[in-house]
Amino acid sequence: MLLRILGTVVVIAAALLAALFVWPQAAGLQNEWVFAHVVALRGVAAAAALAGAVVFAAIALARRFRVFAGAMAAVLAASALGNAAVLGVRGIGGADAEAPSDLTVLSWNTLGEVPSAEVIAGLAVDSGADVVVLPETTEALGEEIAVEMREAGSPMWVWTTAFDEIAKARSTTLLISPELGDYEVVSAEGSGPPGNTNTLPTVVAAPVDGEGPTIVAVHAVAPIRWEMRNWRSDLDWLAEQCSAGEVVMAGDFNATIDHFAGRGVDGGQFGRCADAADAAGAAGLGTWPTDLPKLLGSPIDHVLASPEWRATSFEVVGAYDDAGSDHRPVVARLVRAG
Repeated sequence: MLLRILGTVVVIAAALLAALFVWPQAAGLQNEWVFAHVVALRGVAAAAALAGAVVFAAIALARRFRVFAGAMAAVLAASALGNAAVLGVRGIGGADAEAPSDLTVLSWNTLGEVPSAEVIAGLAVDSGADVVVLPETTEALGEEIAVEMREAGSPMWVWTTAFDEIAKARSTTLLISPELGDYEVVSAEGSGPPGNTNTLPTVVAAPVDGEGPTIVAVHAVAPIRWEMRNWRSDLDWLAEQCSAGEVVMAGDFNATIDHFAGRGVDGGQFGRCADAADAAGAAGLGTWPTDLPKLLGSPIDHVLASPEWRATSFEVVGAYDDAGSDHRPVVARLVRAG
């Protein structure tokens, strides 16, 4: 009897925990330690839960602890199905090189400049990028990329914000086509709100004449144990940048749309902004790490835009998985709404 009661308690606890791992937003846990990490890797979580369900099902078939094992198999199978359903709803397509575009945005965390200027510029030119966001890229490489693009017929202005010269990860570079007009950097050089993200730099560039979107090149810190406070602060600050005016932001958010929950205003997902991958049906595809297939990876690289813009396609580019970075580049095509 005691074992049966204990087994029931374990199954109920497992079911509750599994539900919270599938949808931590229900209890406001999406930005908390452990929950934030599990929900970021839904594909892995689904695969692990499915494997666990198979193991418990085998135990149940062997008639040892049949009721308990069968119940645990059901809980884990439901967890796997729940995560798979979320990924399915968010989409695993979205790529359309022929989609209409008034603004094409490329973002690629270069892992401290591992891909060459030639490779990055080639992708930018081939995709027809008007805006290129490069976390972990210094000004020197940004200028090399701009030269390569100019020689290919796609000139770019270059802006870089660096918190220091010690690590390339402490630099973020933004390239903008002159066809979008004149821009100037308006974010502070120092780290932390109110002028920037806390640990890794974000570049905020505004149109000089006020016509066109403010462009935000994002690099939020990863939610490692000792950076959780800064990670949450980074996401709060970035959401504020998208809470007023016309904005397009892109980069490495180190967060999925699960972590955006609770940060939307006026009907937006993140501030007033909407996620281009979600709108295009590609938000279930992982951009990090390249060691994992897209279906198992974490979709932490984003392009977001305020309601003045609408996404027509979003591609997680897998052709550069051997280029050296642990992030896949993403390309979003946007059109003027209305």
